[in-house]
Amino acid sequence: MPSTLRRILYLTWIIVALASAPHSALAEDPAAQKLVPSLIVMNAQGASLQGGTLTLNGVAPSTIVFADRPVRAAGHMLTAHVLEGWDTADEGFAKDPPNATVSVFSKSDATVHDAVVVLKTPKLIADRLTFAVQVLEGDLAGADGPASVFIDTADFEVSALQSMFPSTNWPPSMRH
Repeated sequence: MPSTLRRILYLTWIIVALASAPHSALAEDPAAQKLVPSLIVMNAQGASLQGGTLTLNGVAPSTIVFADRPVRAAGHMLTAHVLEGWDTADEGFAKDPPNATVSVFSKSDATVHDAVVVLKTPKLIADRLTFAVQVLEGDLAGADGPASVFIDTADFEVSALQSMFPSTNWPPSMRH
């Protein structure tokens, strides 16, 4: 198995493990309870990287979001809502653009092409999503299959996560 495919399978295993792990209580520090580090995965039918532009074609209307420890909540939110993290210039992803790994399969030889990028200024039109990017390493040349974008940590407020994931067994310290 190619090493890139092993990495994707390993990342998938980690995502599943985090999503299914038992819940634990947050520290008693009220400041730690306001924001919950969360990771984001977007999927698309394909992706291309040309110059400073990443294009996701056939991007899924919902995006996977899962909270890091200690919350361990997982679910979906609308891709359009995730992109709101770039709307305000002085906060969120607009202020501190996230790193992401873009992994795209090649239909012809079942290989995976990876690029590590910094995501900036998304534009969603129908099911086509573009980002201005800074390429840190890799490229997507020859990749013409399904794509996944693994986006670095984002901080969501507890109340936002509770409304996204109402069925999660929230620790008593986080219930409202």
